[in-house]
Parts: sequence; structure tokens; C-alpha cells
Amino acid sequence: MSLHPVVERVTARIIEKSKAGRTRYLELMEREGGRHGDRNFLSCSNLAHGFAAALEDKPAIAAGRAPNLGIVTAFNDMLSAHQPYGRYPEAMKLYAREVGATAQVAGGVPAMCDGVTQGQDGMELSLFSRDTIALSTAVALSHAMFDGMALLGICDKIVPGLVIGALRFGFLPAIFIPSGPMPTGIGNKEKQKVRQLYAEGKATRADLLESESKSYHSPGTCTFYGTANSNQMMIELMGLHIPGAAFVPPGTPLRSALTRAAVHRLAAIGKDGADYRPMSRVVDERAIVNAAVGLLATGGSTNHALHIPAMARAAGILIDWQDLDELSAVVPLLARVYPNGAGDVNLFHASGGIGFVVRELLGAGLIHADTLTVSPGGMADYALEPAFENDALGWRALPEEPGDHTMLRPHSAPFLADGGMRLVQGNLGRATFKTSAVDKERWTIEAPARVFDTQEAVTAAFKAGELDRDVIVVVRFQGPRANGMPELHKLTPALGVLQDRGWKVALVTDGRMSGASGKVPAAIHVTPEALGGGMLGLVQDGDMIRLCAERGSLELLADTSGRTAAVPSAEHTDHAGEGTGRELFALLRLHADGAERGGSAMLAAAGL
Repeated sequence: MSLHPVVERVTARIIEKSKAGRTRYLELMEREGGRHGDRNFLSCSNLAHGFAAALEDKPAIAAGRAPNLGIVTAFNDMLSAHQPYGRYPEAMKLYAREVGATAQVAGGVPAMCDGVTQGQDGMELSLFSRDTIALSTAVALSHAMFDGMALLGICDKIVPGLVIGALRFGFLPAIFIPSGPMPTGIGNKEKQKVRQLYAEGKATRADLLESESKSYHSPGTCTFYGTANSNQMMIELMGLHIPGAAFVPPGTPLRSALTRAAVHRLAAIGKDGADYRPMSRVVDERAIVNAAVGLLATGGSTNHALHIPAMARAAGILIDWQDLDELSAVVPLLARVYPNGAGDVNLFHASGGIGFVVRELLGAGLIHADTLTVSPGGMADYALEPAFENDALGWRALPEEPGDHTMLRPHSAPFLADGGMRLVQGNLGRATFKTSAVDKERWTIEAPARVFDTQEAVTAAFKAGELDRDVIVVVRFQGPRANGMPELHKLTPALGVLQDRGWKVALVTDGRMSGASGKVPAAIHVTPEALGGGMLGLVQDGDMIRLCAERGSLELLADTSGRTAAVPSAEHTDHAGEGTGRELFALLRLHADGAERGGSAMLAAAGL
């Protein structure tokens, strides 16, 4: 199938505007590969330090004749998704020895859980944890001891951070190794109902905790299609997984077989072998477009409107929201996974999952088939599903029809004709609107504004009955420079209640929602942000705002001449940036760039 003309045009534009940065990046990788791509250039003292604790592998590492794989792990046992990683390095060292290679844990990176910090002060560290993870990855790999990168990470900022850090060592091959989702818990409708009842004061905290504990209940990734699971989809579409690895449950023979295959494959694609596949060549402009198309086709997390540009910049590639918007217009929605549908990622996977989506996208010419991947057969390999039969790992073709048509559809009969992530823009700035989760009759909202500086103030106004009317809730001073751009997921139940009561409701904010964004129309990531001159700073209570995803507009229908831009209120500034370690991130807030470029201080400072 020939490439869709819009995908071809957008890719060509990305290649053109990335020329200078991409050339610099590839030249850097060439130089770095020559300088740091062979540990035999290390002095004897350097090497002795590097393998002193390697025990069984010391002779092989010292001889320098076999690949030594660096494991960068985001293990901790507070994140359910990352708890299984505790035993991975031990097994991976055994798998490496099977093919004459060695493996060492190069280092660990921090891994925070947005689910734990939602609505709490710690959420203000979340976005900048991505920069911290990238920096930690660079520290881990800086020892120049390794011939390949095995990257253990799954959740929200962890995968983008690992990608950014690893790309600066892109002369090495890289494979991401996931651990898989937890079993399905209570039904999503039941969980959502209890959340809304609690927001209305009709359920107790004990009721809510019991409900949440039945949903998030065991090791493995949370099963809704938020940022963590969107990460896994995109890593497959970028060709950085063993095909089909994303949603195989932990603790199963198939999961172990996929991890083993990843280690064997990583050892085979280093520069001293016959099939060299450095990460810098795998992650090119086409791979970034494939990741974006996969995200749109599955209704993935809005957080990736920040992460895709940031990851791309680390490879010298420039992509913006206009590119995503044009892709979204032609990429059909092929999957409905909670919160965009009733079923979770386990049902999605059982219905055909990523393999089905890739096959359909290839068949429609919506992704590049000719990209370099870690798998020898390229993107065609990702249109298959893995199976472990008779003690052997293999891949097989998927059935022609999905297992559940409420979860998956062919490209010829999609849920929606477009990918559901739109650019809205106007005098209030540029923002992201996720249409795939919102009923079409709510895509256009015109209503008076009610302006807040914190989500706590919104919640208080809701409880006081002040929002029981048509309203566009404006929450400002939530951007990267103001407070680290925390997710405002705490607002979802209250705004959902107002909408269910029959009011026309929308949210406009320079903050984030998440992959768990719900049914309420929202213009998020508004850039420029309010702090530092964005138009949100001029909005006043009662101003009419028109938000229209159909036309892609975000307009303040008020005369702002003579107004002075607001500054954060006392409730926002009292102790803001202090406590929970937030003061240590002041430098990152100060230098963070805009949301459309990824909201990163690190990339901005590096000139990327």
C-alpha cells in the first residue's frame, strides 16, 4: 500500500525543518561512536573499576570480545508497573550468557507514580521528573562500558525520559523491555460511578478507597489506556520493542520468553555484529511519525503532545502540534480503550491489540513500512502476535477480524474518521483538545468564564454550588514555568458531575490533564502559559469564551484593552515551590520552554 499523501506530506515537512538539527545529531553520534563505542579505549584502571564486581562475567568483560549490555532500570516496588523489574537483571544476565554476552546494571532512574501524587504537591515534580530521568540515564551510560542499552521502564514520564537520555548515546542499539499489565479489576463504569458519587458527597472515603483498591490491585501496569500504556504502544510503533511485547501479563512464560528474546536480540545488533542497528538510526523522522499515528489511532494520552516533541528533539527532529493535528485529521480511531471505551488494555490485547492496529495502519498506508526497527523484518513484524508454544517463542498472524468490535475496528470501519487529538488556537493561544473521549455535540462550548489559580479552588467552588450553570472553568498558572505543569485530573469528577446535570461545561488550562482525561471538553496545555505573558492572564470572571474543536478555535470574546495581566493569587503563591522537594526544581521551572516544545528546561538549555 502506498503511503497516505497527508502522512507523506507531514513527514516531508518534518524532515525539512529538522535538517540542521538532525544533521548535527547524526554527526555527533558518529563522533561519539568513535570515541566511546569501544570500552577497550578505557585505561586498565577504568576497566578494573568497571568490572570489579562483575564476578562470573569479569573474564568476558575484561577480554572485550563479547557484547556487554548496560541495563538502565526504573525498578521500585511502589509503582505496580515497575515492581516486576526487581528480578529482571538477574534473569537478563543469564540470558546474555546464553549468547556469549554479558550484562550489567548500568544505573537506576527515579520513577514516580502520577496516580499516587494526583492532586498532591508531589505532582508538581512529575513533568520535570522526565528531565531527571533523562539525566540519570546519561549518568548511567556515561561509563562507556556498554555495547547496547536494555531500558526497563513503562510509566508516564519514565519512558520519554529514558528515550531522551538513551538517544544521546544513540550510537548504541537499544531495546525497551516492559513487564506487562496487571489483571483486570472492577469494571471501569463502576469505578467512575463511585468517584462521581464521592465528588457529590454521596459516597464515603472508605467506599472510594475500596473501589480504587479493586481497580489498582496487583503488580503490573494500570489497565486503563493512560500515558503508561500509550507509551508502550508508541515504543512498538517506533520499533524499540520485541514485537508484541507491550501488553503480555507479568509472571507468564510468554513474558519471560519475550524478555529473553530482547536480550538475545540486543546482543546481536551491536556494531561488532553483522546487523548493526543503532538507536540513532531506528529513531528517525519516520519512526516519530509512526509513533504519533499509533497514538492517534488508539486514542492515546494527551500527555504525548508534550512527550513526542521532547523525544524527537533529543534525536534532532522537530515536530509540533500542527503536524499532530494534520495527522489526526486522516488517521481513523481504531481502538476504544477505557477511558475512551468500556474495556481495558487486557481486553484490547485479547482482541488483537497492537498487532491488529499495526496491520490495519500498514494496510491503509498510514505508517511508514520501511523504517529500521530492532526486529529484523521491520514494521511488518509488529503486525503479528507473539505466542509461546511447545517451549518455543514464535509469532503468528492475527485473525482477520478483531476479537471484540467494541474494542477494535478495521481501518475500513473505524469508530471515528479522525484520531481525536486536535489543535485549537486563537487569541488565547494554542492548546490540545482530545475529541475522541468527548461526545461530538460537546465539541463546541460558548459560556462565561470562571477563573481559578488552583484546582483546589475549583473543587471548593463546586462544593459551594457556584458552578451549577453553563461555565468554562479557566485554571491558569499551571504551566511548566509556574509550578511544573501538574496534571489536573482531580477536576475530572466534579466537571463530569456538572455536565451530567445538564450544564454546558468546559475546561481551559495551561496545565495538563492526562491519558485518563474524561468526557468533559477541555483545551489543555495552553501555550503561552499565563505566567510570563500568556493571554490567560487577562481573562476575568464572566468573560465569554468560545471553544470549538470542529473549527479548531479557542477565543476570548472580550475586550482586554486596558487590563493588567493577573499575577498568581495568594492562595497559589503561599509556600508555592516549597516542600516535597519542589524548591530543588526551581531552576527547571525558571528555564522551562513552552508546552508545544515539550516543556523541558534541560532540552532548552542544551539548545536542542
